[in-house]
Amino acid sequence: MSLPRVLTVAGSDSGGGAGIQADLKTMLALGVHGMSVITAVTAQNSLGVQGAWELPVEAVRAQYRSVVDDIGVQAVKTGMLASAELAGTVAELISGTDAPAVVDPVGVSKHGDPLLAATALDSVRTKLLPVATVATPNLDEVAQLTGLRVESEDDLRRAAAAVLAYGPRWVLVKGGHLPGDAVDLLTDGSEEHWLRAPRHDNRHTHGTGCTLASAIASGLAKGQSVPEAVKRAKEYVTGAIAAGFALGAGIGPVDHGWALRRTHAG
Repeated sequence: MSLPRVLTVAGSDSGGGAGIQADLKTMLALGVHGMSVITAVTAQNSLGVQGAWELPVEAVRAQYRSVVDDIGVQAVKTGMLASAELAGTVAELISGTDAPAVVDPVGVSKHGDPLLAATALDSVRTKLLPVATVATPNLDEVAQLTGLRVESEDDLRRAAAAVLAYGPRWVLVKGGHLPGDAVDLLTDGSEEHWLRAPRHDNRHTHGTGCTLASAIASGLAKGQSVPEAVKRAKEYVTGAIAAGFALGAGIGPVDHGWALRRTHAG
């Protein structure tokens, strides 16, 4: 039996908490075969991003074609794309691939470091979001993309509509930065799914967005519907946040292997 195959198109996090590294750990934990297209290399640790270097477009295109043309994919997930040229190239590649795509429109790091050039926002809006099966912006990314500031749970529906206007089939607006429970809204414009989870008092949450998007892609690769994949991904990432651990002197990562360790311990 062959494992479902998921391709992540994202940047490398040398600290191992987010980016390509988080994506592949998530995919392993959820029982799919993870593959990667590296778009950028970062010098990054628990304190922030000390440097970032994007790869040439031809290198990104060659990685993608190598994987898709030989191995094939059941889902694609995108993360850090850095520039307008890379965002447009990846959108073009995804549009020619017969597989669902989860677009995490990464704009800034957990520490507030910019990971997407301001000039790339238009490419994300007009090229990348229209090819997304699910877009997963957090509240800062909603503000970057639409200009809308989400101050309360009541604003989530308006924010989702603004992102959907750019063309993704579904949008998951992540309300984790709001006070109270961690509330997300998944909608395709007609049906709504509100996902709630208790907020864990744990500052070690590096990689949360990458992990969630990769978990959704893993579910889609297994044949789950979008609402089912998102629901299971939310459960997985909530457990990973609860088990997040200190690493270095700053913000540590979520624990991608929490469920595996629990299984082995039992």
